[in-house]
Amino acid sequence: MDKFKKAFKNGANIGYLVAGYPSLEYTKEFLNALDNSALDLLEIGIPYSDPIADGPVIRDASFEAVNSGVNARAVFDMLGSVKTTKCLVFLVYYNTIFSYGEDKFIADCAKVGIGGLIIPDLPFEENCSLAKKCAKLGIALVPLISVTTGHRAKKILKHASGFVYMIASLGVTGSKQSPEDRLKELAKNIKKISSLPVAVGFGVRSNEDVKRLRSFCDGVIMGTVLVQASKNKSVSKLNALISKLFA
Repeated sequence: MDKFKKAFKNGANIGYLVAGYPSLEYTKEFLNALDNSALDLLEIGIPYSDPIADGPVIRDASFEAVNSGVNARAVFDMLGSVKTTKCLVFLVYYNTIFSYGEDKFIADCAKVGIGGLIIPDLPFEENCSLAKKCAKLGIALVPLISVTTGHRAKKILKHASGFVYMIASLGVTGSKQSPEDRLKELAKNIKKISSLPVAVGFGVRSNEDVKRLRSFCDGVIMGTVLVQASKNKSVSKLNALISKLFA
């Protein structure tokens, strides 16, 4: 978990990209340039045909990657030729893990340097077995906590590691955020029951958003804007945009 500690040492800049969008070659180039990026941690989305947590931008990018033949095996193969010292996590839907095989998926994550998993559609009540397998190989199972989680937060955080992904909206990625006072209260409550750093995502669109959310969270996650920009910008131009957004 040392890479998580390093990523959150001075507040984490966290990005998200869909693997294979607009191409696997683009994703590989971005990852090989990651050490020179303003990002401290990168979420890599494994393309999936029905990404229920994602808004139209990420959903369409994921669908395009799937139609191009990008799957978990292709992503693992690509990562085998990537070199970066930055912390990498997968955002992956459980059906992908199930189809691939839990044991093999976790083992391959360890082989290519994936430090954690974010699984939006795997509820706490069903993650015990996977959590144990992840723990054995030093892979974090990152929990998602929202303003509607309520009393379930303590149970969800029981198997948590890496960091807490605090969802800032009631909708999908890219949607409007909840009121700031409600988000501040949620971050405060999470910190009362967990020593893990808290990163906030969903609806983060600008440098102003980043600065505002940094004031009460340990990390800020930006996804939709980066996925959208990756379609038309070169890797160097995307990294220049990331530097401005997280300045």
